[in-house]
Amino acid sequence: MITDLLRTIEQVSRDKGIDAKILIEALEEAVRSAVRKKFGLEYELEVTFNREMGEIEVFEFKDVVDTLTDERLQVSLEDARKLDPESEIGDSLGMKMDTDALGRIAAQSAKQVIMQRLREAERDAVYEDFKDRKGEIINGIVQRFDKGAIIANLGKAEAELPLKEQIPKESYTQGDRVRAYIYDVRQFSRGPQVMLSRTHPNFLSALFESEVPEISEGIVTIMQVAREPGSRAKLAVASKDRDVDPVGACVGMKGSRVQAVVQELRGEKIDIVPWDPDPARFVCNALAPAEILRVIVDEENRVMEVIVPDDQLSLAIGKKGQNVRLASRVSNWKLDVNGESEYNKELREGYKSLHMLPGVGDKLATALYEMGYRSAEDISKAEPADLATIKGISDKKARDLIQGALDYVQLLSVDSEDAGDEEKEGLSGGLHE
Repeated sequence: MITDLLRTIEQVSRDKGIDAKILIEALEEAVRSAVRKKFGLEYELEVTFNREMGEIEVFEFKDVVDTLTDERLQVSLEDARKLDPESEIGDSLGMKMDTDALGRIAAQSAKQVIMQRLREAERDAVYEDFKDRKGEIINGIVQRFDKGAIIANLGKAEAELPLKEQIPKESYTQGDRVRAYIYDVRQFSRGPQVMLSRTHPNFLSALFESEVPEISEGIVTIMQVAREPGSRAKLAVASKDRDVDPVGACVGMKGSRVQAVVQELRGEKIDIVPWDPDPARFVCNALAPAEILRVIVDEENRVMEVIVPDDQLSLAIGKKGQNVRLASRVSNWKLDVNGESEYNKELREGYKSLHMLPGVGDKLATALYEMGYRSAEDISKAEPADLATIKGISDKKARDLIQGALDYVQLLSVDSEDAGDEEKEGLSGGLHE
């Protein structure tokens, strides 16, 4: 039934990228399945591929007996000795089967097994090829669309670019080239699934790595990336070589390198920020071009209050808060940006609230202020032991100060609620009139 297969196996192996050993095993399994389908499961078989002959050989094993009771599974001693003169009763004699006798149905069954194993082998080969390629950028051709997702042809495999991984307002038509980042490779029963993204922060990193030799060589390092895909991104970079400017390396001559990335991302604006080990300095870099007057750092809560000139406030915050939002994400700090006049007003009101506490004069208020307690609210959150470290404050006075601050803050809260109720009543009355 099956002869001269070696050349065919080698050809399929090259075309499909499948190990010839897997194809041979598939053939052997297919023939074994076909034989059992025709002659029964109780048959004892050995199926092997003879490379020299280029064919599949099937050997059926029959027990050598004195008296035959089942010709399918047994052979007489007389017939056995015609094949092997040394045969004895009780031996198991291997006899080569004529595979042409398998018939059309068995041959069809063998073909189905072979095709199934081929498909499985192809799927496994694709998975093995892509499983270690996560993090790479790959080019594909848009083949079709499935519920908003783009199905791209990668040559040996298909990949999916889900709708949520597509840059907003980008559009593709069948046959377009699409360049994307492999963020996951999944193995399903129906085959491997290569998942693509154009919105992933690492896509931006990988694009810069392909454009900037200093990054691929390890001289310049991308420390952090924050993106609002299709709109704006911030890329924090550092250099291991003092003579290499990381920002200049990423920008390129006349902006050629960064423009190549911007073009790939369809106009997404990219701020390249010099990274700094000092978080406050790094935040100042991240908020550029806005001028920063002061940064107050709360390390415990990872919050920074950033003070800018009043005329720089809108620049620091950005359109719809985008600049400060991206700066916060790229620095991993919560940022509270305020104008200078508002900050000074809060300072004055805070210092004034310290004077409202019982037993607090100018000298103590100044001492508290210099120790970082800039309002009655700060005192209400303090620990007595911490306050008691300030000169002139005993343990008892520390507890009295905290209680006084709690009463003051509560009173302010009540007054604020009453003012709100009066305002609502005034509005209500005006409507009735």
